[in-house]
Amino acid sequence: MRQCFHRRAVLKALFTSVASTIILSKSRALAQGDPLPSWRDGKAKQSILDFVATVTREGSPGFVPVSQRVATFDNDGTLWCEQPMYVQVAFALDQVKARASEHPEWKKKQPFKAVLDGDMKALAATGERGLVEIIMATHADMSTDDFERVVMDWLSKARQPRFKRPYTDCVYKPMLELMTYLRANGFRTYIVSGGGIEFMRPWTERVYGIPPAQVVGSSIKTRFMLRRDIPILLRLPKTNFVDDGPGKPVGINEHIGQRPIAAFGNSDGDLQMLQWTTKGAATPCFALIVHHTDGEREYAYDRQSHVGRLDKALDAAKINNWTVVSMKDDWARIFPFE
Repeated sequence: MRQCFHRRAVLKALFTSVASTIILSKSRALAQGDPLPSWRDGKAKQSILDFVATVTREGSPGFVPVSQRVATFDNDGTLWCEQPMYVQVAFALDQVKARASEHPEWKKKQPFKAVLDGDMKALAATGERGLVEIIMATHADMSTDDFERVVMDWLSKARQPRFKRPYTDCVYKPMLELMTYLRANGFRTYIVSGGGIEFMRPWTERVYGIPPAQVVGSSIKTRFMLRRDIPILLRLPKTNFVDDGPGKPVGINEHIGQRPIAAFGNSDGDLQMLQWTTKGAATPCFALIVHHTDGEREYAYDRQSHVGRLDKALDAAKINNWTVVSMKDDWARIFPFE
């Protein structure tokens, strides 16, 4: 510890220019071993190292106390694969099939009929309204504990259609390294996702190292009741909060209580979170967008995609000088199983 502290003091005394920030961040990365080995050397990786060096170097103008080092991450498309459909949508469709015997009326009622018939065109025609109806039918009228068991059972059996592996295997190795690196430098990492908060909380700590209390997401209403004299929270078929787009800064404020100094996303649904993090910030801040550009190793999509559309946020990144990561060019490795 003494040698490390002495070395830091010497470096601080020797290097005072803007260029020294780059040199110091590289030195730290080498001293730790490369903290981001799945990232190719380049502008994107260096921007992360430089930012962390700036906010953690005591005595520097950009130093940020540990208590203020909050980083927020979108989940779908930022931490795990969201194509060819959002994972929670795949879960909901499978639940319709699993529970169809309890609802014979679904065979003749849309949007359930489309799911049971495997008619994706008819399902798409029902639009957002149809999807909401499916979500409410498959996510409600059970206790929170029962819902957690259903989610975990499904995740243990379901497979991502292209990679034929559990969805929780299809997480991005570079982002896992990034979260570990930030936590090693005093950051608290949070998930801020449009996905269901109770869909994510049962597994995020095992997969990402993010405990349930640090997960912010969309939710449906719940009600306390006694069932056979046992207290439960019953999930109701009513929307409570949608943590997407402009809802993300609201969710951050309600759940976390302070602005992040770093935010990470991949789509237009993350735009307002990135703006909330960077615009008018009193401290150094950082915003990063994962751009899906690798159709060979994963998927390539952006402005025209119906899932994870990246259009307005991509334009905003250029205007605001946010870091845009090309999955094809900046990531040497995408998944842990590679």
